[in-house]
Amino acid sequence: MAQQERAVRTRDALIESAAEMFDRHGFARASLSAISARAGVSNGALHFHFGCKASLADAVSIEAAHRLARITNSGDLAPGGALQLLIDATHAVVRGLGRDAVLRAGFDPGRHLGSPGPAAGARRIWRAWVEDVLLKAGREGAIARDVPADTVAATVVAVTMGFGVLGRQDGYDVDEDGEGRDGQVGAVTWFWGLLLPQLAADTVLGDLVASGTPAGAH
Repeated sequence: MAQQERAVRTRDALIESAAEMFDRHGFARASLSAISARAGVSNGALHFHFGCKASLADAVSIEAAHRLARITNSGDLAPGGALQLLIDATHAVVRGLGRDAVLRAGFDPGRHLGSPGPAAGARRIWRAWVEDVLLKAGREGAIARDVPADTVAATVVAVTMGFGVLGRQDGYDVDEDGEGRDGQVGAVTWFWGLLLPQLAADTVLGDLVASGTPAGAH
C-alpha cells in the first residue's frame, strides 16, 4: 500500500511540475529533465509513469478537467438557483485560473500542451456547463425574455478566462476568503454587477449576489 501511495504522489507531482513548466515555457520548450527535477524525482521515475511528453500533457489535460468538475459539480443548487450557481462558479474558476497551472493548461491546451488532449480542453467543458446552467436558469424563469443564451455563455467563458489568466499576468492577487484586494474576483463581481440587470428576470434580480455566496465558495 505504501508503495502505491508513493507512486500516486510521484505521478501527481509530475503532473503539477509539467503544468508549471508548460505554463512557464510552453509545451515545445519544456524538457522532461526539467519537469522531473522540479518534481524532485528521477528521469527514470518520470518515464515509468509517462512514456513521452505527449502522454504527460494528456495527463495534465485530464487532471484539469477533473479539477474543473470539482468546481462545477458542487452539489445542490445555490439558494439563488441556477443563475446564482453560475455566478459562484465563475468566481471559483477565476480563482483557480489565477492560482492553478494545471487548470490554466487545460483551459488553453493548444498553447500549453501542444494539442487539445483526450479531455477535449477544460474551456470546451466549461462552455458546455455554462450553457447547460443558463438553460436551467431559463426553465426556472430567472432569465429575462429575449436574452440570447449562447451569446451570454460565450461572454461568460471569455470573461472568466480573461480575468483569470490576464489578471494573474498583471500581478493581481486573491485573498483566501475569496475577496479580491485589487484583482480578479473584484473584477468578476463588477462584471456580474453590469450583466445581471440585463440578464436576470426582475423577479430574481434582487436576490442574486454578484460577489458570490458563502455556500458557493470553493
